[in-house]
Amino acid sequence: MRPDYFVSSPAPFRTRPVEEKRDLELEGESLISSSSPSSSTGWVFFFSLLGITPLAERLGYATEQLAYYTGPIGGGLLNATFGNVTEMIISIYALKDGMIRVVQQSLLGSILSNLLLVLGCAFFTGGIVHYQKDQVFNKAAVVVNSGLLMMTVMSITFPAVLYFTNSEVLLGKSELALSRFISCIMLVTYATYLVFQFKSHQNLHNPINQEVAQNEEVSDEEGMPEITWWEAVCWLAFFTLWISILSEYLVNTIQGASESLNISVSFISVILLPIVGNVTEHASAMMFAMKDKLDISLGVSIGSSTQISMFVIPFCVVAGWIAGKPMDLNFQLFETATLFVAILVVVVTLQEGTANYFKGLMLILCYLVVAASFFLHSDPSNGYY
Repeated sequence: MRPDYFVSSPAPFRTRPVEEKRDLELEGESLISSSSPSSSTGWVFFFSLLGITPLAERLGYATEQLAYYTGPIGGGLLNATFGNVTEMIISIYALKDGMIRVVQQSLLGSILSNLLLVLGCAFFTGGIVHYQKDQVFNKAAVVVNSGLLMMTVMSITFPAVLYFTNSEVLLGKSELALSRFISCIMLVTYATYLVFQFKSHQNLHNPINQEVAQNEEVSDEEGMPEITWWEAVCWLAFFTLWISILSEYLVNTIQGASESLNISVSFISVILLPIVGNVTEHASAMMFAMKDKLDISLGVSIGSSTQISMFVIPFCVVAGWIAGKPMDLNFQLFETATLFVAILVVVVTLQEGTANYFKGLMLILCYLVVAASFFLHSDPSNGYY
């Protein structure tokens, strides 16, 4: 006979044990009280969101400039660390305040935004500029990233299935232990992938369009850094500091903004926050697609999704483990199903190795379907476990 710590809700949803939930609620008591449903809270959230947008774009620029001085391997590690630093900072603040569902949903939303919106806009704009032909890209590199994304789906599916089938050996602990074990496996896999990508199989990621070789002068000019190494480091530290400050305001006002604006926390976490965090990837992917450098656009969008799914998500689980927070890979059934369908649509779209404006439009419309679904989706946890 299972203990009676379930709550009734419109959809099947099981909460954490009462003692664990009370601890998180007590830790976030000051946060909830400061997030009263007032217009001022909504304005603080709005301006924090607005302020992070240009900072995230400039952070991407500083990271790109610093990568010129570190070589391909160092550049890859820099992109892995700072490419999604906005999402990581927001997640750390939310995790500190016990808002585990905000962490899960914002990271999920970042993957969905990169796969559907960013990639869709890149395909659409590139297809409009080069409407007379289908753009081509290297399928070999895409297949590797697609495999990692499917591994992500598998990794978050098993904890959810174990949880909702009530088949845990240790009630409330088996799913968390499995999540932490899988997260360690994912981090090892991602580290191996970096070696595979930047060391042993660099040629796998060479662009299939060799027209770049015919424009060596343009490529050399574009490949020169615009600022010095120390300037890049200083700007990187400066932008990271300000993003950290604004992220704290953002996280502290999510609950109040949700109530004052009458928008669900899940919609804010899955749709609004990732769009801000992905502004750099969005601009870069569209720019390279219009220059007919689709392999770079795919590296930005698919590569960023791979970073979040294989590095940032398991990193947050391990960080929560160290901090004593029950962060796990159980993203709940609705979110898990959404991620699976989105990745499946993208994999099918990329299997031919070509892109055009119609494929881009299809991905954008799929993202609108996801956005509408989360706008009408009510998460019983309301941001907390």
